[in-house]
Order: sequence, then structure tokens, then C-alpha cells
Amino acid sequence: MKLVILDRDGVINFDSAQYIKSPAEWKPIPGSLEAIARLNHAGYKVVIVTNQSGIGRGLFDMDTLNAIHEKMHRALFAAGGRIDAIFYCPHPADSNCDCRKPKPGLFKQLADCLNVNLAGVPAIGDSLRDLEAAAAAGCQPMLALTGKGKRTKEEGKDRFPANTLEFADLAAAVDFILAGGET
Repeated sequence: MKLVILDRDGVINFDSAQYIKSPAEWKPIPGSLEAIARLNHAGYKVVIVTNQSGIGRGLFDMDTLNAIHEKMHRALFAAGGRIDAIFYCPHPADSNCDCRKPKPGLFKQLADCLNVNLAGVPAIGDSLRDLEAAAAAGCQPMLALTGKGKRTKEEGKDRFPANTLEFADLAAAVDFILAGGET
């Protein structure tokens, strides 16, 4: 199975320090929806793995998260793409769960659910915790310099997993993947 794993906020859509708390706040990064559609058209399944601690913090509820994702699905459909599954951690940062990135619990859930080995699967995120979780799950960590990506690179490059690749944005990472880049 050809698979690509994406973080949501900062990779697909613009991020906010105050969280994306409503469908109105969800706005795609230019080129991201088309990049996902290109993956789909090339036969890739695209799965989101995302921390959504706003739920655990009481900033929004499950109905709101579902409405945000419905807006994303509709926008992707209009661009000719789709997300095949979404795995999320609803717990706040101070929780001791195994699903909150940088722990690889969500990646393990994904592997079990899809019955797939994640070795070398591209996993694109914009934060150190995205890269660490991807590497811990055996994926190929890829940093998008959108969202928190530039700050992540400036502040923590010395802590990146050794095989981390960097791209200007999701579209550039997809260009690399579709060109047969080493993953």
C-alpha cells in the first residue's frame, strides 16, 4: 500500500497559537489541497495524525472537530482529493497518554487499523514532536517549513531524527515523493 501520513495544523491548513477552534478558522495553506489530490491520483492513501489538545482543554468539542474536518473534506473533494483516515489525540499536553505526539501511539493505531508496516512511510509535519513520533514509528520524517516549521528548524535542528528531510511546504514534499525520492 502506498501511504503518506500528514500532520494537519501547519501542514494542510494555517495554524494558530490559539488553536483552530471552529470551521471558520480552518483555512488551507495554498497548494496543500492540490498536493493531497496529486498523491491520491498517484494511488497513495493519505492519513492525518494530529494532536488536538483543544478538546481536552475544553476549547472546542467533538462536534466542532467533526465540523472542522467536514469542511476540510469538502474542500479536498472540490480540489479532487481526499483524506482516507484521521487519527487524533484529544488529550492536553500535560496528559500521560501514549497517543500524543511525540509518542508514536497514533502511528501504532494507524498501522494496526490499516494492517500496514510503517517502515519508510513518508510522515510530514511542522514540529519536532511530529518528526520524533514519525521516527519512533519507523517512518521517514519530513519537515514542512510552513506552520511552526521554520521555527522548529531554527530552534531544534540538532535534535532532528538523523534522516529528516526538509521541504518548503507540503507541495514540495509531494513533488519529491512523486518523483520517486528516497523515502
